[in-house]
Amino acid sequence: MKRTIPGLRTLRRLYATFFLLLFLLLLFAGDFSRMQGYDIPLFLELDPLVAFSGFLTSVTVYKGMILSLAVVIPTLFLGRFFCSWVCPLGSLHHVTGLGLFTHRPSASHAANSYKPMFRWKYHLLTFFLIVSLLGGMQAGLLDPIALLFRSLTVAVLPMLDGLGLSVYPRTPVFQGGLLIATLFLLILAANRFMPRFWCRVLCPLGALLGILSRFAPLGIQRDVDLCSHCNRCLHHCQGGCDPHAAWRKSECHLCMNCIADCPEGALRYGLPKSRSSIHLPLDLNRRRLLETAAASLVMLPFMRRSLSSVTTDLPTIIRPPGSLAEEDFAKRCIKCAACMRICPTNALQPTLLEGGWEGIWTPILIPRVGYCEHHCVLCGRVCPTGAIRAIAVNEKIGQKPFDTPIRLGTAFFDRGRCLPWAMDIPCIVCEEVCPTSPKAIWYRLITISNRDGVSVTLKQPYLKPDLCIGCGICENKCPVGGEAAIRVSSIGESRSTTNRMLLKASP
Repeated sequence: MKRTIPGLRTLRRLYATFFLLLFLLLLFAGDFSRMQGYDIPLFLELDPLVAFSGFLTSVTVYKGMILSLAVVIPTLFLGRFFCSWVCPLGSLHHVTGLGLFTHRPSASHAANSYKPMFRWKYHLLTFFLIVSLLGGMQAGLLDPIALLFRSLTVAVLPMLDGLGLSVYPRTPVFQGGLLIATLFLLILAANRFMPRFWCRVLCPLGALLGILSRFAPLGIQRDVDLCSHCNRCLHHCQGGCDPHAAWRKSECHLCMNCIADCPEGALRYGLPKSRSSIHLPLDLNRRRLLETAAASLVMLPFMRRSLSSVTTDLPTIIRPPGSLAEEDFAKRCIKCAACMRICPTNALQPTLLEGGWEGIWTPILIPRVGYCEHHCVLCGRVCPTGAIRAIAVNEKIGQKPFDTPIRLGTAFFDRGRCLPWAMDIPCIVCEEVCPTSPKAIWYRLITISNRDGVSVTLKQPYLKPDLCIGCGICENKCPVGGEAAIRVSSIGESRSTTNRMLLKASP
């Protein structure tokens, strides 16, 4: 007689659907998130890989990361439940796989068996953890929650907005959106060749949870006396953990499909008994793992010896208000794009290679696309790792009890493109939109005779650098096409002690 837990597979599906819908709701509800300011990073704060990598880079666990214990502690006792019950990207892969992987049942048995390529994720995890230990936060490149958040924010939601399904206060554009969309679609398309290819082969968070689950006392147990070796348990296995043979605990997603599919009731979840089959340890070649570790040890030093925003103050790298100093910022930012999603003016964009390989997909402000709203501090409120500090409006604009505002950089005039300076055309847009008080941009009235001998009175603009906060609204609103006649540089930013206006005198 079949012995199983009634409705367990249905319960797991309900949980997975609930968490996927919750993730999408928090992501899509842009206006609500802007009012509350704390809803977006929930799943990112549950992420153990983000928390552990952040601890290795900065020897600090940001306050929100304590929520990751809600995943770590149950995993130590129950097994790798997160991947199948909670992870929104895992649920998306499962749904995608149902539509793409359409082979006959015999082929699904072969596809759902364990394969040596499943080791790759452990090598990727080794790389990310060692680079983190050396002070480089790169886990966000392939962390599933950060990857899904970044892909939906930069690629999918703008596409939906372009189709008329508005989810942004304004139609957004993101640089590198096509590249991020292509990578995301390729990851999903891999389910055509193997169900949950990403989860089984590449996911570094899955690898971390797989290692933690090795200590779990509970798990899938197979009664060798009842098992008829029909292999039906492989038909819907999501982890490729071989429940029909020597079960691989570290690969099991606890989807419970094998228990529901077993016609003999030979599979159950619980503690092992005397007639339970053996469990295999991690399938890792120590020599290959050491080679991965050795390669990882030299990777970050190579990055740090190339031109990047960490090694050099680059004028185009304008970080959001409240950002840590660049080296500390690089140790914390996981490239999740939560700040880009919450930015009301679309000013924050993912970097490509302008900040070096280490800074790829981290946020920068591009004033020609958008500007930093004077009283907006939402980016710091949603940053899950503290790369952008949570600041008050008073601190940002320099009102009591704060003496000076936070400066993102300094604006500079290009008089060869400025209408009043170069073309004798009246224009005071930059002065009108400047939000500081007193205004950083001011003008002088002059009267000149143009080429035709006509007398023209102009207001030629000037900038007082110590009043400029680098918000970029002047560059954004400048009516000159192409490159603006006033452009913001990161020089003079508050977070840096070296990126100053004047160079030090030679000794």
